[in-house]
Amino acid sequence: MTTPRERLHDHLQAFCDDTEAFIAGAVDGPLAGLTFAAKDIFDVAGYVTGGGNPDWKATHPAATRTAWAVQVLVDAGATMVGKTITDEITRGILGENPHDGTPINPRAPGRVPGGSSSGSAAAVAGGLVDFALGSDTGGSVRVPASFCGLYGLRPTHGRMPLDGLLMQAPSYDTIGWFARDATLFARVGAVLLQSQVVPARPARLVIAEDTFELADAAVAQALRPWVERLAACIGSSTTVRLAPEGLAAWSEQQQVLQGCEAWDTARDWIDQVNPRFSFEVTERYLQARAFTAADIAAAQARRDAIRQRLDTLLADGAVLCLPTTPFPALRRGERLSLRREPRARISMLTCLGGTTGRPQITLPLAEVDGLPVGLSLLGARGADEVLLALARELSVPSP
Repeated sequence: MTTPRERLHDHLQAFCDDTEAFIAGAVDGPLAGLTFAAKDIFDVAGYVTGGGNPDWKATHPAATRTAWAVQVLVDAGATMVGKTITDEITRGILGENPHDGTPINPRAPGRVPGGSSSGSAAAVAGGLVDFALGSDTGGSVRVPASFCGLYGLRPTHGRMPLDGLLMQAPSYDTIGWFARDATLFARVGAVLLQSQVVPARPARLVIAEDTFELADAAVAQALRPWVERLAACIGSSTTVRLAPEGLAAWSEQQQVLQGCEAWDTARDWIDQVNPRFSFEVTERYLQARAFTAADIAAAQARRDAIRQRLDTLLADGAVLCLPTTPFPALRRGERLSLRREPRARISMLTCLGGTTGRPQITLPLAEVDGLPVGLSLLGARGADEVLLALARELSVPSP
């Protein structure tokens, strides 16, 4: 008996091989004829949502309804061909799952695809599907999109229904998607965002100087020409130091608040099942459980200050520009002790979207030694379409 991976010719090990989860798209619609995959945290009626952890799958029943995001895409004509591997319970950022394996990054062989939407990113980057659904809580669409050379969006928090989604931290969870080109990315976005808004051009570009200093020098250099092109495109730009107290402090507050929410979401199940987790996932839950009321109050105060800071800097509907990740994809199988510092640097950049609830798009515009690196734009809450339009404009070659 052939597995879903074999039928899909999944040489990238991107798909879950223990679920069929196929839904034919409607005959007509704006996405008719396209194929997509969904991260294995989206419910599909009749199938158990695995969540990247064998004990989660073994202790949950089959879904009775299909997730909103999957259904709206199918109704628009796209055919779902399978579910993709995720970091367990979405608690990773590099894409290495000890239970299901690590999908192959076709744009950077021998390196991680990024997580937790690892399989979805690999499947799109390798051309197995036209586009794919992921989720983004702390960077799980933006990081794999950067590592795999894709367009990816973390939408405005609350912009899309999360019905039928395995939740991690509700105040941070969002649905995102991947595509290889900006035009298709925008077509999918029109369906998921359910909008035909014609966006206005941003009044100004704000370049976050300290985020580029956090990135490797080669990454900052590779992105700089695109920043200049973007500034010329918008017509006005300013440079600021985003975090006077340091980006590490900005990241720390989200680690506390997101971590506590994630623990609250999973604690009853963990208490009942005593599931198998990787060391890193176990460590995150234990850290979250240890945060005190004072820790949480301090983190909430800092989150409020960060939101006010961004509201002030971007008050006129300006767009913030920053590297998506500080470096290209890391090598697969790095020692745990060597992954702590890179993960922390990634979080210093990805915390902006989660903390503020603003939409953030990553654009596959540059390479370092042949490895993709993304440039991110952070917009006003609700201005997701503005970012999609800018992505399409920048994808057109310069005259």
